[in-house]
This record gives sequence, C-alpha cells and structure tokens, in this order.
Amino acid sequence: MTTRSCPCGLPDSYQACCGRYHSGASAAPTAEALMRSRYSAFVKGDAGYLLRTWHPRTRPGTLELDAGTRWTGLEILETGEGSAFHTSGTVTFRASYRGGSLHERSRFERVDGAWVYVDGEFLR
Repeated sequence: MTTRSCPCGLPDSYQACCGRYHSGASAAPTAEALMRSRYSAFVKGDAGYLLRTWHPRTRPGTLELDAGTRWTGLEILETGEGSAFHTSGTVTFRASYRGGSLHERSRFERVDGAWVYVDGEFLR
C-alpha cells in the first residue's frame, strides 16, 4: 500500500498532516497550517471542519460544497504574521481546480487560542 502525500501539498500523509486537524486530534498551529487544512477539507468534502474553523462573526449558517469540483493543487504565495506568536495573519494562495483557479488573500484570527478563517479577498 502506498502512502500518498496530503492534498495540501506537503509531503506527509493525509493522516499525519491535515487529517489530524480534521479529526480534532490537534489544532493547526499557524494560519498557514489552517489554510492548508481548510484546502484539504474542500478536497475531502468536509464541510463540518470548514464551518468549525470559520470565525463565528463571519461563519455562514450552512455550507454546500460542490461535489463536482475537482481540486488539483494548492500554492501558498505569501504569508503575513500568523505564527504561534501572533493573534492574526494572512495567507495569499492559489487553489487550482479542474478548469480554473482561485486566487485569494485570506485573513485569520485566533479565537480562544485557535486559528480560524475570518474572510478573504479575491485577487487577479
């Protein structure tokens, strides 16, 4: 049995990487790690994780994921703050899917010590 790398693009297996955040075994230690885990949640269709890691102030009541979207890769372009020593941060990324890509600068904050997604600005 071959171990595939995590959908987020890091070389570890899904279980050793984003899977541990999705299962609740641990929390993402940085804004970038949360961004990567949220991308993996889109790949896996895990709307529950996406809602749990969304800031209560901006979180939608429900989230309908398009099962037809085939995510093909994540490229982190820039990070701003978002380390264990910060309370907020940004991650600029390009998420590719079959037929196109999404380019966004996402904002993250800590709520009760845990990183959460606040919102994002679409870029060209």
